[in-house]
Amino acid sequence: MKKLFGTDGIRGEVGAFPLDEKTIEIIGNSLARQFTEQLGRSPRFITGRDTRESGAWIERAFCAGANAAEADCESAEIITTPGVAFLTEKFHFDAGVVISASHNPYQDNGIKIFLPTGKKIDEATEREIEKDIFELEIENRSLSELGEINARADDYQESYISYLAEEFKTLDLKNFKMVIDCANGAACNLAPKLFEKFGADVESINIAPDGKNINENCGSLHLENLQKKVLEEKANFGVAFDGDADRSLFVDGKGNLVDGDAVLWIMANHLQAHGKLNNQTVVATVMSNVGLEIALNSKNIKLLRTAVGDKYVLQELLKTGLAVGGEQSGHIIFPFHSLVGDGMFTTLFLLEAMRESGKSLLELMRGFVKFPQILVNVKVREKRPFEAVAEIAEAARKVGDELGDKGRLLLRYSGTENLARVMIEGKNQAEIEVQANHLADVIRNSLG
Repeated sequence: MKKLFGTDGIRGEVGAFPLDEKTIEIIGNSLARQFTEQLGRSPRFITGRDTRESGAWIERAFCAGANAAEADCESAEIITTPGVAFLTEKFHFDAGVVISASHNPYQDNGIKIFLPTGKKIDEATEREIEKDIFELEIENRSLSELGEINARADDYQESYISYLAEEFKTLDLKNFKMVIDCANGAACNLAPKLFEKFGADVESINIAPDGKNINENCGSLHLENLQKKVLEEKANFGVAFDGDADRSLFVDGKGNLVDGDAVLWIMANHLQAHGKLNNQTVVATVMSNVGLEIALNSKNIKLLRTAVGDKYVLQELLKTGLAVGGEQSGHIIFPFHSLVGDGMFTTLFLLEAMRESGKSLLELMRGFVKFPQILVNVKVREKRPFEAVAEIAEAARKVGDELGDKGRLLLRYSGTENLARVMIEGKNQAEIEVQANHLADVIRNSLG
């Protein structure tokens, strides 16, 4: 049986399996039946979606399947992924269902399912849904027959914004100008209202979704326009969200990009100053720049690395009881707040650090220097462990010795292609390029 759930739910091209109408109905039906069996009663689900043109009918198809199994569904309509996670717990729903493909283009969509704890459903439930997808037969219906969903969108969205505002009730953004790039996505109706509550002078861009322009040359994947706008407006600060606003990237007052690594550096210092940086440790992935590790070490803060993916960052945070972790892409998790990354919460926390310290974003980044990086891909015929190939192991050891504690080598295979990836970070771009290309040649001669 093919595995359909990835680390972030089911995602794919709209209209094609498994995001066709019939399969989506089966997903809703299967989830409802499993929850009924576990709870001994009919479950309650809340759904929310981003601005893709496919979101409304996918939501209706899911709820039609769930309703057929006697689940009660309500919709928050267009809302962020962390917004759905918040509402699931706040209003005692049994699960929250997000219809979104995050930073992907509009032709894609997806379904991710949260428990009231903020965790995603477990793998056993996912496997049962997959089993039903391949085995369960349901009656084919047209979209016009799916019915409407009970929606309390205004109430739910206001509840979420009010919650975030209350979390930072002492934050004062008067005489502070910021630019928000909402990616024509789920944050469009929420983020401008939220930051205006704090008195900020807000300039919003990419807030006119048409169903197809989500993430299109905007948002956290395309920061050029935000950088330009911050400089044009002489703003203090800029933030860009992705399509479902679970991540955020920033621009300082000089137009410089501030990525997730820089945010982890700033937040680690802020939490440490308040005695809230548990065990003086931050969680990041193997892709975070070595400059972050060196900067944190200078403050006696340890960096704990995980595999790539916010799923693995969260697992490590829960296992160790640490206070903050995240990815270079801007997905930051504060477990004391939520187990789901929240771009708007991260923004408020960063603004709190700025206002409390009286420093600009540029000043707060001091001490963190991003090291030059090179990534070389090598086609291979097989994926043998690097340490099991003597020539590669020796070449890698030599590069590691040359880098010492002022650089980093990462060798890994692609998860989807026959490629070996050589990533080196160090102080000198020319030197690491020579090292990476030499190591790539060794791998090519041994495994290519």
